[in-house]
Formats: sequence, structure tokens, C-alpha cells
Amino acid sequence: MFVQELVLRQRAEILNALCSSGSAEHLEQVLDILLAQGELIWEDYQNIQVPGRALYANARELLDLVYTKGLETCGLFLAALKQVLPNVHSVDFTFSGYCSNLEEKEEYQSTSTQTLLTQRPSLVSKLQCCIDGALKALVTSGHFTSADCDEVRLPIHTPSQQARRLLDHVRSKGESAAKVVLQYIQQEQESESPHEKWTPPKEVLKYQKKLSSSVSAQSCFLSTYAGTSHMSLDDIYTKCELELAHNCVDVHGPLGLEDILGTVGTVNEDADTVLVSGDAGGGKSTLLQRLHLLWARGSAFQDFLLLFPFSCRRLNSETRELSVQELLFQHCCWPDREQEEIFQFILDNPHLILFTFDGLDELKQSFSDEHRLCCPTQRAPVHILLFNLIQGSLLKGVRKVVTSRPEAVGHVLKKHLRKEVLLKGFSPSGVDCFVRKHHSDPTVAAKVLESLQTNPALLGLCHSPVLCWIVSQCHVELLGCGEGSPQTITDVYLMILQHFFQHQTSPKSSTGLDWLQEHLHTVLHLGKLAFEGIGATCYIFSDPDLETCGVTEKDICMGFLIQSKDMPPTHSKCYEFLHVTLQCFFAALYIVLSNNTDRSTIPRLFEPQNMRETGLSSTCFMACIPSADKQGWALEGETRAAETPNLQITATFVSGLLSQRHQRLWLHCCSTDVIEKRVRQVVRCLSKGMQKHFKSIPQPVEGEKKSMHAMPDFVWLIKCIYELQESKIAKNAMSKLEVDHLKLTYCNIGPVECTALAYVLQHLRKPVGLQLDNNSVGDVGVEQLLPCMHICNSLYLRNNNITDEGIRKLLAKGIQCDNFRKIALFNNKLTDACTQHFSHFLKTKQNFLSLRLGNNNITEEGARQLAEGLKVNRSLQYLGLWGNKIGDAGTVALASALESSKSLVWLSLVGNCVGSAGACALANIIKNSASLEELWLTENCITRTGVECLIEALEHNTHVKSVWLRNNDLSLQEVEEMTQRESRLTF
Repeated sequence: MFVQELVLRQRAEILNALCSSGSAEHLEQVLDILLAQGELIWEDYQNIQVPGRALYANARELLDLVYTKGLETCGLFLAALKQVLPNVHSVDFTFSGYCSNLEEKEEYQSTSTQTLLTQRPSLVSKLQCCIDGALKALVTSGHFTSADCDEVRLPIHTPSQQARRLLDHVRSKGESAAKVVLQYIQQEQESESPHEKWTPPKEVLKYQKKLSSSVSAQSCFLSTYAGTSHMSLDDIYTKCELELAHNCVDVHGPLGLEDILGTVGTVNEDADTVLVSGDAGGGKSTLLQRLHLLWARGSAFQDFLLLFPFSCRRLNSETRELSVQELLFQHCCWPDREQEEIFQFILDNPHLILFTFDGLDELKQSFSDEHRLCCPTQRAPVHILLFNLIQGSLLKGVRKVVTSRPEAVGHVLKKHLRKEVLLKGFSPSGVDCFVRKHHSDPTVAAKVLESLQTNPALLGLCHSPVLCWIVSQCHVELLGCGEGSPQTITDVYLMILQHFFQHQTSPKSSTGLDWLQEHLHTVLHLGKLAFEGIGATCYIFSDPDLETCGVTEKDICMGFLIQSKDMPPTHSKCYEFLHVTLQCFFAALYIVLSNNTDRSTIPRLFEPQNMRETGLSSTCFMACIPSADKQGWALEGETRAAETPNLQITATFVSGLLSQRHQRLWLHCCSTDVIEKRVRQVVRCLSKGMQKHFKSIPQPVEGEKKSMHAMPDFVWLIKCIYELQESKIAKNAMSKLEVDHLKLTYCNIGPVECTALAYVLQHLRKPVGLQLDNNSVGDVGVEQLLPCMHICNSLYLRNNNITDEGIRKLLAKGIQCDNFRKIALFNNKLTDACTQHFSHFLKTKQNFLSLRLGNNNITEEGARQLAEGLKVNRSLQYLGLWGNKIGDAGTVALASALESSKSLVWLSLVGNCVGSAGACALANIIKNSASLEELWLTENCITRTGVECLIEALEHNTHVKSVWLRNNDLSLQEVEEMTQRESRLTF
């Protein structure tokens, strides 16, 4: 009965494991196995797989049926589930003994129709790649009609689903049809020779050569923020940090470029689209450019015969309705001949094709899956084609890589993703590498890096590739500014502004603070263009657009605008800003310095939801839109959710430009009264925004702490306050925040955000718990947080790429902070080297309560180091070391240090290769402790001997509430016996 109870008790977890991906594949694989085992009959299968019924409903039907069939079926079901989903930890698989039965039964064969059932899992796998051939054989033998074939080949079905439909149809046709299919599969296997190599048709190979030459030419020079300098991608490309959006146990070491299209981290095998998300300036376009270049050279991604790169910025300009064939050939590379044959090859071999779409966030339309399109020859608006390609309704099986800023990606798109990869910018070593590549003179590079090391705030900014480029480009200004070196993002962009102006004019004519006044007209012309473009989601400008905004040839020559490479040759000359963040900066300059902006511009800028009601745009930007498209754009206030990030970046720059530190620049450019009025507007907007967040804090449940789960907009407001560099404003904002716990998980917090958070949070009136789990804090971010450590009573930094060096600095500061009492560092990059710092910390800090270091790389040596501090510490209550490699020797050392502890309440050594020797040592803690309540030893290799020691110790201690021992080396009979002897053991 225990197996049946397990299925019943873990029903919710099993349902989630089977259905959470949104794909029916996992459920169907389990059904395949149960059919093959004979645990389900055909009528059972049909009752479960009801067409049109919700996936969760089908899964519940299966669980109900399995439970009613009894102990044996439940055991085989769990074994099948473990085989299909080996990496799911939410379900307790403890009956691996059934797995061998699965394999034995699958070998049994009888009649051909029975073989279709007993061999169903392997037949589905074999048929996926040869559906058309099998159907042809069935038609030739007279068993299938064209209608049967059409029903199998429905485009909404995945290859595995088509294989199952084929087997189901064949079974209904009888024994002779089954023989035809089995004979065809056997012939296919026999005909495959390892020495034979398939060769694509000649016309496809010719087209591949032309396509790769075109892609190579587009990719060999850096296309982003390099202007006309023709910077070789090979010379400057520097790897950024990549992470999976979902935790994956298969990841060992950092992700590489090829992992984007690899199997690691796949969450939905039926989907074809991989999303690469990252902030503006984070290196998304450059990463795609590198991918293109490696493919074109034959250096990587050679599983794909053809690669089609698309720019969403360019697709914005396409007003015609196109078919997929026209989209591919007109926007990527036109075949010289045999267009129809090449397109048919693409349709027949989708697994050999790769599409990339750069900048989905820049597309005018937000992603939607409401308008479905399945026919590749049907014409439709380009955004409809794009959305159907991404979701797999068109060209199912073609792999796609899409880049976007995270704010523009909603849940509708995420359900169509194979996986999501986060682009995190440069690591500290990446910053070093980029600067050295950027400067041919190693002496200059060394001086720039030395300057960065003395300015942690600027070093934090440089994790963004675009900011690192600006700092490298402006090395003369950086090295000459002494103590006034940049602290904020606005500082960095003012530096690039000054750099460009002073390099385009005579040194004698630009001195001191007059440089901005001298070029004020250029700033206002470009600012108006940028401002109107931001309001219209317009990033490419034609000559008439420039003329409307007063942009002259002299303004263009300053270097902020470059000729757009994203427009087809048929268009006249078009321009774009070096980078979208530079467009936001010029828009902010216009808002601050222009006398032509409405008084409501700043309030609307800080409240994007009001933008949708009133609109930032005016009629002058309409010239940048093709006439055929104007009707769709003329809707006032049509601001998409994807535009919000650019508006927020602009607002951040407005805050920085209005800082007291920069107001000397505007003395001769704008009246003091106007500037002061705009400063007051920004301060009011920030205060109002913070108050809105504070009012949303729910009242705590009685007995619990008051907690605020901050949204990403809260982090943006904090950054705006930091850009203002007014401690009075920060202090006033924090005086109204009264919480015990501030939660900022999954808020895309990196070093830049950490700097801003520390600047503002240090003014909190009472200590808080600061939770920053699942962000990109890193070692540099940890250093930026140190100024607010005194106000943190607990710090949660799970999954943040922190290394031993970051911990060294954090603990050195933490020792000085009386309030600091808890830390959680699960899933970082910690090794034994950090444990000596923790040991010293524990010896010194006798009021510290909780240390959690789960899922790092701590071995028995690290455990011994930690034990030295634990021997002395008299306050620690919670110690979590889950998922390390401590082993018996390390466990013995820890147990020896903790056996006399009078404070320890909770100890976790889950998944640490602890055996019976370790368990017996831990039994001494149980015997001696008057405080211990829970001991977690799940996922280890403890045998009966170790459990006997624990039972004996529990007889002497009534205070311990539970000892968790799931998934150890115990038989089912031993588990049942031990449970009866000691109820506090949980198996």
C-alpha cells in the first residue's frame, strides 16, 4: 500500500512534473511505457487521451486509473515517470527496483500488432525521422489513403506526436499494416551505413555558399556602437556571462556560446525557440553577430546547413504582406536560381535550418499568439509571420534564437520557449579582457584598469559592455579627471558626449565648461530627434526626419548618428544612434535643456502607464514612418509595454542630468529657474513613485514580520535617486519605508543596481532582512553592497555567481556590523577557500544565528575548516550545507565541533555523500543536544547501521522533532521497520 499512498500523497507534484512545460510529450511518453508494459489496455489509453481535453485533465485521469489498478501499476508508473523525467526532484522516486522490469518487458514480442504496443517507446523514437517514408510504404501497400496521411501529418503535431498518430492508425488497420510498418523500420535501420554521408542537393549547397558569404560580410566588423571605425569582431569580441533562466542540475561550469543551441537547460523539448534576454547595452546583438560569424566560417553550429539572420529593427520598416519564402529570400539572401527547390528543401529539412531574430523588444507590435498561421506560402504582415515562426505554427522544427530585453518578454511568449538564456554582461575578468583588447598600447590599458580598480562604482558600471566601451573610448578624459571620476551612468554618458565634441572641434575652441554651450544647437537637434523617436518606438530615421528636427550635416559629423545597416538597399539613406541608450541620453538632454517641451513631459515620463493615455509623441516624428504604415501609428498614445524600458532609461538620465553636481553645465544653456523647476518635478515624481510602492505593502499576518516584495519598477526608482546623488532625497524616501524584510528576487540586479541600493538603503531607520536571491550580484555587486551592511540583519544571496573573493570582502565588513546575523549563499561558486573566512567570522561574531551554504563546492577539507569556527561559536542556530561534497570525514569533523552546542536548532547535510560513519557521528549531537529540533540527511548513502545509531540516540532525546532520511541505502522492508520503531524518522 505504501506505493499507492506515495502516488496519492505526491499527486500535485506529479501533475506539475507531467504538465508544467505546457507540452503533452512527457505524459505521452509515460503512456507509451505503460502500454508497452501491458499495464494499460487500449481502452484505458483512449479514455485518458481524449481529444480537445485539457492536458491537466488527461494527466489526472491517468493518476486516478493508476491508483485504482493497485500496487504493481503504481510502482511501474513511478518507474516510468523516473525514466521520462530523471531530473525532477519534486517527486520522491524510491522504487528503482521496477526499472529492470520495464526493460525486461519491453523485449517481449508476439504478433505484429502486439509489437506495436510492446515496442511503442522505441518505435516512436525511430519513426520520428522517417514519417514520410513510412506513410509512403503504407499507401503503396494499399493500407493508407491520402486522407489517413493528412491526419497523421497535421502541422500542429510534433514529430513524436505524428509518430504516435501513425502507430494508432496502423493498429486500427490490422496485422498486415503493422507488418508493413515494422518491415519498413527494419529496412531503414539496415540501410543506414556509418560510411555513407548524406549530401544536400547542388542548388542548396550553392545557396549555402552565397548565404554564408553574405552573413560573414555582415558579421566581421562590430555592428553596435563602433560607428565607422570598422572594429574587427575578432579583435574586440569578449565573452559575456551566460546563465539559464531555470536552474538545471546538468550545468557544470559556465555556459558557452554553443550551449545556447545545445540540449543543456531545455525545459520544453517540443518548442523550437531559444530566448537570449539581457539589458540594453548588455551585448545581445554582438553575441548574435559572433554566432553568425562562427557559422559562416564553419567554426561552429555546423548542425545547421542554412542560417537566416533577421533584425527586428529592420523588419519594422517592412509594410508589405509577405510569405515565409519572400521573408527569407528578400530580407536575408536572394537565391540566384532554383528558389522553389531551395524553399522546398527548407520545408522538408527544418532541423537543418536556423533563424535568428535580434531585438524583439524593438518590434512595434507586442508578441501575441492569437493570430495563428500554418501555411508557409500564405502572405501576412511581417509581425504575424514572426510570431508564428517563434511559436512553431510556421516551419515547426526550425530552430530560432531570439534576443530581447527581459521587460519585453511576457508569459505568452515564455510558454513557447525551448529555454531562456540570460546574458549577464562582463565578469570582472571580462572587463579586464575587453579593456586590453580595446587598447593596442598595453600601458594605456593598464592605466585604465588601475583607474577602475580605485573606483568600485565605475567598475560596477563596466559590467555592461556598452558602458565598458564608453569608458575605454574616453580613457584620456577618464585618466585626467582625478578625484572627479565618473560615479553614475549619467557621468559616463556625459564623458562620451564631451569626448565626441572635443574630438570633432579645434582644441582651442573647446575649453572648460564652454564645450556644451558651444555645441548646444547640435545637442538640441539630436535631442529632439531622439525624443520624438523614443515616443514613437522609432530607431531608424530618414533624411526628412532629420530635416524636420533641424539635424544638419555638421550634427551628423559629430559621430553620434551612423548610417543604418538594418535597412534594405531599396531604401534611401537612413540613420540611427550609435546605441539605443545613447538615443535615450539625447532624449533626456532635450527634456532638460529645451524650452519646447510640455510641462507635463517629466511627470508622464516617470509614469509610463500615463504615457499610454496621453502619449509622448507629436506629429513631427511621423515623417520617419512609411506612408503605408502611418494609419497604424496614428493612434494617439499607442505606447507598448516593450517601450517602457527606453522611457525608464530616459527618466534615469533626466534624474542624473538634473543632479546638483551637473548644474554648472547648464548655466549658459538654460535658465536656472527652469532647471530648478524641473528638479522639483523629478523629486516629486520619485517621492510619489516610492509612496505608491510603500502603500502596496500588505499588513503582516499576526506573528509574522512585515515584508515588501519589491517590483522591478522599485529598483528603477532607486537608480533614479542614486543618479540624483542627493542623500537628502534618499533619506526622505527611506524614512517612510517601514518593513522588516525587503525582497528583491528575480529583479535583474547586477553591480550597477547594488551601488544604487546601497546608496539609498543605508538611510533606513531600522535593520531589515535584504533578500537578493536569483539576481546577478557577483563579487563586484557584493562590494557595492558593503555601505548598507550595517542596516542588514540578514542577507540572502542565493544563486548570484559569488566567489570566495566576494565572500572574503563581505565577511570582513560583516564582522563590524552588530545587526548582521544571518546569511544564505545557496548555489554560488564557493569552494573550500571561503571556509577559512567563515571560520574566523564564527569565532569572532558571537551573535550570529544562521549560515546556509548549500549547493556549492565545499568538500571535507572545507568542513574541517568550518568546524574550527563552530567549536568556538556559541550562537549559531541554523547550519545548512545541502548539496556539497562533505562526505563521512567532513561530517565527523562537523559533528565533533557541534556535539556540545547549546544553540543549534537545525542542521542540513542533504546530498553530501554521508554514509553510516557520518550518521553515527551525528548521533552524538542528538544524544548531547538540548536545542536541536531537525536534522536533514536526505539523498545520502546511509545504511541500516547508521540509522540504528540515530534511533539509539533519539531514545535519549525527546526534544528532536524529526530526522529526514529519504533516498538513502535502505530497502523498502527496512524503511517500514524503522518507521514503526521511531516515528520521528521521515523516509
